[in-house]
Amino acid sequence: MAEIINLRQARKAAARKADRSGGDAAALKFGRTKAQKLLETANSAKAKAELDAKKRETP
Repeated sequence: MAEIINLRQARKAAARKADRSGGDAAALKFGRTKAQKLLETANSAKAKAELDAKKRETP
């Protein structure tokens, strides 16, 4: 005997799955997380500070 399913729930589940896949594609295309952005800025600031510390001043 076949399993009885609720069509409304199945339709909503399919819509959620489609929205999630669209969002995942957009995240890959456009974005990074806030933590990744902050890490990148912190790393670049640290590298700049290290480079500035190693500079020699010419008279």
